[in-house]
Amino acid sequence: MIYLDNAATTPMSSAAISAMTQVMQETYGNPSSIHGHGRQAGKLLREARQELACLLGTKPQHIFFTSGGTESNNTAIIGYCLRHQNRGKHIITTAIEHHAVLEPIEYLVENFGFEVTILKPDDNQEITADQVKNALREDTILVSTMYVNNETGTLLPIAEIGQILKVHSAAYHVDAVQAVGKLKILPEELGIDFLSASAHKFHGPKGIGFLYVASSDFDPYLHGGDQEQKKRAGTENLPAIIGMVAALKDDIDHLEANFNKVQKLQKVFLTEMAGSTYYLNQGKEQLPYVLNIGFPGQRNDLLLLRLDLEGISISTGSACTAGVVQVSHVLQAFYGEESPRLHESVRVSISPQNTEQEMITLAKTLKNIIGG
Repeated sequence: MIYLDNAATTPMSSAAISAMTQVMQETYGNPSSIHGHGRQAGKLLREARQELACLLGTKPQHIFFTSGGTESNNTAIIGYCLRHQNRGKHIITTAIEHHAVLEPIEYLVENFGFEVTILKPDDNQEITADQVKNALREDTILVSTMYVNNETGTLLPIAEIGQILKVHSAAYHVDAVQAVGKLKILPEELGIDFLSASAHKFHGPKGIGFLYVASSDFDPYLHGGDQEQKKRAGTENLPAIIGMVAALKDDIDHLEANFNKVQKLQKVFLTEMAGSTYYLNQGKEQLPYVLNIGFPGQRNDLLLLRLDLEGISISTGSACTAGVVQVSHVLQAFYGEESPRLHESVRVSISPQNTEQEMITLAKTLKNIIGG
């Protein structure tokens, strides 16, 4: 079996598993309890928050633990916009965002009268900082963009957008789910006000994530307790938090080596594909972890099925529409509704845990299927 759908979720690292196992065996108190078991859990929670803050170059009070990227996105977008709707009701985002960004914004538009400007990729399949600058209005209160696109691996100009927003009152939310653990990210240096992350995208456990906030001036998304500085009710999932921080620390400790290995794995795959007819769906700036590749005349749903029968797991894009091969709204934004690429393209997403032999096997299997 070969797993190459790491943009959907990653296998847990040994560092995460080891750290979680120890906590589950030894520390089972509620971090909010005042007895000894609770204090022990609370100490670990504080230490994890401090370590995560250090990894992001910030302070612990700027870190809030959530259930993952979806909750972090919803909290930042809905919580901030509802708190500040008296200042304006205009939001800027892009057409290539994850549904966990697009749908909360749609919710605000439909139920609270917000307006949204959705930026489309230019002719070079890029979202530019100038597009954001030109879309800004006096009543713009939030700009929300992803750091790395989950379907194509395309990088967005985060630093440039952050610089533009330093002279505007709008807050900047970045969905960094596909970037955290793969790039060095210091949100304060980048001018980011909200940053969302999910542990299972960087070899941590599912069901846990975090939200970096420059200021806690936003409405809580969950109510019913005073946890997380009264901004996120609910008992903290301590084993998962510890596993997430351990996974992220392990990734950041090996950031350059992991990047170079994945880059090499992608090159091995493309070298092995030589002689076949294919195209790549990508922008100018790319992360090597995601490769969106299309094969003229080949239906992607049948291609996925054939690969699955050979024990190889890849995808067409977002796993949050799992169960059905749907047309990619990202590729639709890049190439238009009538482009054959929408039905010919698949996503190969690579992890440092993959091997050269796996990439060679994938290429050979693909060539056998498509007759290349």
